[in-house]
Amino acid sequence: MKNALHFVGFTDTRQFAAARAVFGTPHFIHRHLDQRALAEMMEGDTAVFACDSHFVCPHAYDDSARF
Repeated sequence: MKNALHFVGFTDTRQFAAARAVFGTPHFIHRHLDQRALAEMMEGDTAVFACDSHFVCPHAYDDSARF
């Protein structure tokens, strides 16, 4: 089975178009990272998260201070 591509948190059309240009057409689009989205994600899938100040991902970690 092919690994799925998930887009999470996209509300801006420009961001969505840019992500689609880089990663391709998503198999799943999730408005939020909720229990349903997590249930649909399988090992090996790719999740692309929108960069938005109103979207907070509890599973993300900013390690930019280490570099």
